[in-house]
Amino acid sequence: MSSVDAASTAVNATYAMWRKLSGSTLGRGLFSTAMCLKVPYFRTVLPAVRDMRPGRCEVAAPKWWGVHNHLGTFHAIAACNLAEIAMGMLAEATVPTTHRWIPKGMSVSYVAKAKTSLTAVAELPELPELAESGTEVVVPVVVRDREGTVVVTADITVWITPRS
Repeated sequence: MSSVDAASTAVNATYAMWRKLSGSTLGRGLFSTAMCLKVPYFRTVLPAVRDMRPGRCEVAAPKWWGVHNHLGTFHAIAACNLAEIAMGMLAEATVPTTHRWIPKGMSVSYVAKAKTSLTAVAELPELPELAESGTEVVVPVVVRDREGTVVVTADITVWITPRS
């Protein structure tokens, strides 16, 4: 076997939990809380997963004093954290159970001041073909403010390999 179709393999536990809980506001809140318990640093931005499926994830975060910088705007690194959450949940929904993933790098552009709450959308134009030797995938993430203005863009490189 030289490649694996990411969409055709069994659903991992994280994505299965999302599918079970995402039908209600309470369920989405429980999922987001569970995600933060699994990855505690994520909770610093109080993330709320809004959509999660193979090839796409949307996560929102409120503007609160814990993410403020010295100007009173959403701190750039807090916005990066939000982008990484969106990428990570996209990876959880996309990468098959036969493989594992890890972030390898991140290229970020700070486009505008983030004066409001933010929403990050990670989206792959097509699902990756996964090689047995490992596959590098670049996940683009766009972070917008409440008015829809792009404030941060990120390309997060993920390394995907078969589980051993």
